[in-house]
Amino acid sequence: MQVLANPRRFLGLANAILPWAWAATAIAFAAGLYLALVASPPDYQQGETVRIMYVHVPAASLSLAIYVLMALASAIAIIFRHPLADVAARAAAPIGATYCALALITGSLWGKPMWGTWWVWDARLTSMFVLLLLYLGYISVWQSIDDQRRAASIARIVALVGVINVPIVKFSVEWWNSLHQPASILRADGPAIDPSILWPLATMALAYGLLFLSLHLTAIRNAIWSQKLKAEHLKGVSAR
Repeated sequence: MQVLANPRRFLGLANAILPWAWAATAIAFAAGLYLALVASPPDYQQGETVRIMYVHVPAASLSLAIYVLMALASAIAIIFRHPLADVAARAAAPIGATYCALALITGSLWGKPMWGTWWVWDARLTSMFVLLLLYLGYISVWQSIDDQRRAASIARIVALVGVINVPIVKFSVEWWNSLHQPASILRADGPAIDPSILWPLATMALAYGLLFLSLHLTAIRNAIWSQKLKAEHLKGVSAR
């Protein structure tokens, strides 16, 4: 972790990883979309509508994981004063918010034919909506406060307090009555999904993860270069 504290070293590592990450993302999405839309069978109850799952489930899962990553980065920023921790958390937020919004939109599209309604205020849907609000609140802190040190301090609190919502989203179907089914993949007795559906879903989840990695490294790299350009500009102004 200390090795990556040097922005120059991080840039070197990111530049080496990114071409491979983008290539792996493209391959994973090509394979995942083929498996999800062509190779996998329709569900015996849901029919072709089940294919929404291949977009919805990975987006929902990654939106939770990304917020946890933001909270960990914020904790590292507080404890270790890591110079890139806040940058990493800030760069992850728009990606996580997009995944969360995609999960809510596709969930609504899936819910209409399955439940007969676009939206209900059940525990899972409500807690996911709260997660989106937390993402937007975190982003707005950085955008609305000019003092970056003060913005970072408030943003860290938002990330750390908001992470309490993640287990609520995860276990909401077990703690309260919900239209959502309980976990069917990460179970003590193994997945309850047929392999013909499980493998396309796993491939799409991998694709989503690789896309996040590629976008996140790119965003951090751009943020570092932006800081360098601002520093050079201020140096030039002070030298006049």
